[in-house]
Amino acid sequence: MNEELLQSLGPPPFRFTPTQAALSSPAFTRPFKILASVIVTAGSAWLATLWHAGALGSGSSTGLVWLISALALMLYTWWHIMSSRTRLDTTALHQTWVWDKKLELRELAYGKLIRVRGLDWLIAPRLYARTLLGKFAVFYAADPVLLADFERLVREVAEFRRMD
Repeated sequence: MNEELLQSLGPPPFRFTPTQAALSSPAFTRPFKILASVIVTAGSAWLATLWHAGALGSGSSTGLVWLISALALMLYTWWHIMSSRTRLDTTALHQTWVWDKKLELRELAYGKLIRVRGLDWLIAPRLYARTLLGKFAVFYAADPVLLADFERLVREVAEFRRMD
């Protein structure tokens, strides 16, 4: 399609160039990962203690099934906290997670950085991003370089989409 036809179909695409060709970093901070590990380990130890004390009953008690299911969910979430990565390149934002998140930059309509100032070392700042069609996603950034690009992205998209 030619450029005139594309412009007649809607607003122009947003373009962004990160400070590096493709920035990639862990989505969550190391202290947060340690905290998650402590919580999962404590939950596992508590379940093991109950099991060895005989407090969980015998056989396939419903309570035991619920506790094991809860522990399995905790372990599944813990694994994704440990392995999740956020990537920003010239075409898209992407984060691996329980379900991978991807948002094309050309469709970006709005961005807002959400953070708890002073606690960035524990609670990873996140970018709330929404497309022109209303699809939204949240991307976490534990790396200062990626966070700086998130801040710049928010400023540039607000300026680009500003209605005069």
